[in-house]
Amino acid sequence: MTKKKAKNVEWKTPRKIFLVFLFLMFVLFGRYCYLAISPTINGRNMKVFAANRNTVSKVLTAKRGTIYDMSGNVLAQNVTSYTLIAYLDPSRSTKTQINHVKDIPTTAKALAKALNTDEKTIQEKLQKGKEEGKYQIEFGPAGKNITEIKKDEIEKLNLPGIDFEESYKRYYPNGDFASYILGYAKTNEYYDKNGKLTTSIDGELGIEAKFDDELKGTDGYLTYQQDRFGYKIPDTKEERIDALDGKDIYLTLDSSIQRFAETEVQNINSKYKPQWSLIAVMDAKTGDILASSSTPSFNPNLRNITSYENPLVSNAFEPGSTMKIYTYMCAIDKGTYNGAETFKSGSIQVADATIRDWNNTGWGNITYDKGFEYSSNVGVSSMINHFIDRDELKSCFKKYGFATSTGIDLAREQTGNLGFKYPVEVANAAFGQGITTTAIQHLKALSMIANDGQELTPHIVSKIVDPNTGKTTYKRKIEKTEKLVKQTTIDKIKDLMDQVVNSTDPEATGKRYHIDGYDVIGKTGTSQIYNEKTGGYLTGDTNYIYSFAGMYPKDNPEIIIYAAVKQPNVGSSKVLSDSITSLMKNIAKYKNMFEDTNKNNSSVTSLKLDSYINQKVTDVQNTLNKYNIKTTIIGSGDKIIDQYPNKGETVLSFDKVFLITNGDQGKMPNLIGYSRSDAIYLMQTLGYKYELEGYGKVTNQSIKAGDLVGNQTIKITLG
Repeated sequence: MTKKKAKNVEWKTPRKIFLVFLFLMFVLFGRYCYLAISPTINGRNMKVFAANRNTVSKVLTAKRGTIYDMSGNVLAQNVTSYTLIAYLDPSRSTKTQINHVKDIPTTAKALAKALNTDEKTIQEKLQKGKEEGKYQIEFGPAGKNITEIKKDEIEKLNLPGIDFEESYKRYYPNGDFASYILGYAKTNEYYDKNGKLTTSIDGELGIEAKFDDELKGTDGYLTYQQDRFGYKIPDTKEERIDALDGKDIYLTLDSSIQRFAETEVQNINSKYKPQWSLIAVMDAKTGDILASSSTPSFNPNLRNITSYENPLVSNAFEPGSTMKIYTYMCAIDKGTYNGAETFKSGSIQVADATIRDWNNTGWGNITYDKGFEYSSNVGVSSMINHFIDRDELKSCFKKYGFATSTGIDLAREQTGNLGFKYPVEVANAAFGQGITTTAIQHLKALSMIANDGQELTPHIVSKIVDPNTGKTTYKRKIEKTEKLVKQTTIDKIKDLMDQVVNSTDPEATGKRYHIDGYDVIGKTGTSQIYNEKTGGYLTGDTNYIYSFAGMYPKDNPEIIIYAAVKQPNVGSSKVLSDSITSLMKNIAKYKNMFEDTNKNNSSVTSLKLDSYINQKVTDVQNTLNKYNIKTTIIGSGDKIIDQYPNKGETVLSFDKVFLITNGDQGKMPNLIGYSRSDAIYLMQTLGYKYELEGYGKVTNQSIKAGDLVGNQTIKITLG
């Protein structure tokens, strides 16, 4: 073989490689042309795909509406909180700027100190997230619900890759206060239509649940194009729909009266340990619920709930002798009642049952009027088939609003039961046994007595305001029924209720509720408790529900009160009387209902403040002490240069009045127990630098009371 032939064989392999390479180049060029020209690749629209890849869509969260009392005091609101996050992906950073956590040990040490938590735990979270290739991580409970102050503190550390996600939570500044009226709302997590985890504050009880749609508002959104570093691309289209904040709700509650009621309910609970207790107050002329307090209760911030039913509207129980008001009213309005007629008290046989008076022995032969005053079960049972019959009694009870909804703007209202048929059941129903009613039904029925025979629809919502427009979208109207009973009937029943409370007869059952000069009228109730297991009633001195239904003043009632307590540890109506009389006095003084009575009364619970500027400290202290108002003196001077609250504001006997003097103000006052607003006012007035953390009342201060403040920043913790 020649050398030339060998050389030709030698060049075949490179030629094949070249042909393969050339073929691949044609394939790649063809694919490139296809990608450049075709709008769709593998069934996917490439233009849409590219746009979505660079498109950022953000939800603009609507602010949940605020709930206020009738005077505009905040009862429920949104507060901002933050979740700490760490970006771990190096792709966020550029050559000139670090935007991810690069130095894990340094970052962990700084965050641990700021969060007051374990450095090792934080470092492990960061390291684990980095090893798993996570883009970002959170820090668990230690990094959640961070306040604005703590956020600012962490931001000043200038830690690369550390950021915050803003969120909102529902906050109730008064804690356990009208909790069953307000209910609660909590933050829930869910996945939106794009599969992204998001949050929403949802009402789950009380006003928060009933008016959830109005409070929630409508979220908006923001859409824009971003570059690979996550920044908005200039001059690109942006689409924005602003959020519509939720509506604000103003309740009929008066926080001062609610506070009075809360205090008395707590007093009852601490002294007598009942299974439950309830006090509700209504404006007799409007139907507005001014207060509703009960135990057991709960703090909406903690949601330490033992029962999810609002006692005002959802607790139906046998009312006892307060129902005698309506049995007597029915007979009086029919025109057959004769109050001077007598009956033999003690006991009466009805079918195969014996009905006895509450003292078992009775009072001999007494009139029916006296029977009401003494709360005789025998007397009211004797009225059946004598003055009225079964059907008339049931018809009257229904006409007065029992066994039906009252129309109040609260959820889960129960209607109770009027299921009496047989003679003994009718006799029992006449004095409130064997039937069930609710507290709100009693308030509505009592309004008929306060308004000359016309009943009021009770309300808890005063108005609803749209903060986006400033317009009031709802305002409660005073709703009255037609006249249900004659004026003469109302006059008579008022007289009977007056005798219960104000009679000089020692046997009158409501004498404990008498208050000189207040013209209180009412009716007491003591009902047995049905035992579902045995089918009978519980026995024993403490197995009763004690109640009181009343109003004042008699001739032109302004305030209606219904109260009840179940199974206190003392078998006596005194478990209610002391608290209710205290409540009535406080309300009367707060509303200046009896000016003549209060004129020289040193226990007046409200005062409209004057200006005390330039007055002597001792003189002002003496003036305020007459009204049992606490004074906090700031400084060591003898003259006042500022005050809080200001002139014209009304304070109550257990409120604080701050008096700033012309003396040395360099010492730190004791803030423990102060409200947030009081602490802020005092620090600003004194010109001290301060930082607040948390909500509620002051639990700690970084500078001790009495120490010189100087130029230090006071850290104030609230809880």
